[in-house]
Amino acid sequence: MSPTLPHPCLVCGACCAAFRVDFAVEELDHNGGCVPAGLAVEVTARTWRMRGTDHQPMRCAALTGRVGEKVACGIYEWRPNPCRELEPGSDACLRARARHGLPPLPML
Repeated sequence: MSPTLPHPCLVCGACCAAFRVDFAVEELDHNGGCVPAGLAVEVTARTWRMRGTDHQPMRCAALTGRVGEKVACGIYEWRPNPCRELEPGSDACLRARARHGLPPLPML
């Protein structure tokens, strides 16, 4: 990645508008974790989901900006583990980009 180019995730955001984001209840702020409970919905007693990731069109409630142009995660420091685990250029990243008509990332 060039020092003059922004991180690819800051101009993409496709993953935030392509996948359900389910995570353990322990990740919620009121349970000792960091994810703001107001941005999540209960799925089961043990599993919660980021708001907006189970709707059509799909878009995480924490995503700001326009996919493919300029985006940011409003809770980046507090995002759940599935978001932390998704790597730029990974198979999941490439699938999300394709769903939004974006080309694959260049080699990082």
